[in-house]
Amino acid sequence: MHEAPDTGFVTTTVATKDDARRIADALLAERLAACVQFLAIESHYVWKGARMAEGEIMLVAKTRTDLFDRVIARIKALHPYEVPEIVAQSFSAGFAPYLAWIKDNTG
Repeated sequence: MHEAPDTGFVTTTVATKDDARRIADALLAERLAACVQFLAIESHYVWKGARMAEGEIMLVAKTRTDLFDRVIARIKALHPYEVPEIVAQSFSAGFAPYLAWIKDNTG
């Protein structure tokens, strides 16, 4: 294992695969992420006083921590939600060749 505070991921959720692809395509084309994974999830939350339960797609974008602000801004610009979930977290450790791959494919 290798310490990895300079790499991490940014997550967001969207309602459709088209929205997920549009965001992923932009992040990859602009080298803001090395990889974007899609996960089908079921979200339960409160929105404007009402309890909601909906299927969503979670995007997990692997990137460098120094790109977090740019990734967040780009997702926000492309996101259809009024208040999208966009959160970032750095890795504490990881497989060194994979971390190097992330660094080599972003920037």
